[in-house]
Amino acid sequence: MYKIAVMGDYDSIYGFATLGLSICPVKNREEARGKLRQLAEGEYGIIYITEAAAAELKEEIEEYRERPLPAIIQIPGVSGNTGAGVEGVKKTVEQAVGSDILFGGVSE
Repeated sequence: MYKIAVMGDYDSIYGFATLGLSICPVKNREEARGKLRQLAEGEYGIIYITEAAAAELKEEIEEYRERPLPAIIQIPGVSGNTGAGVEGVKKTVEQAVGSDILFGGVSE
């Protein structure tokens, strides 16, 4: 069975431990890069990552986008919501079904 991890700054992710998820606090880009690689190559099927941490790891996250696992999903952190997480989910669904889920239009 695959595990679920949450990665980002400690203040944004510590509450997820009460849900039984693995929390992985990171402080900088290099630490986040190493932790993402460790989680992705481990037994993790879903990795939630704060939008702030994901902004630092765009290239690394893109490497995993074509793979079925792990699913890397952006979530807002304590600093607020940038909309990047929602936009990422929207693009993924649009690619999968060929339609804009918010407006019902067909993508080109």
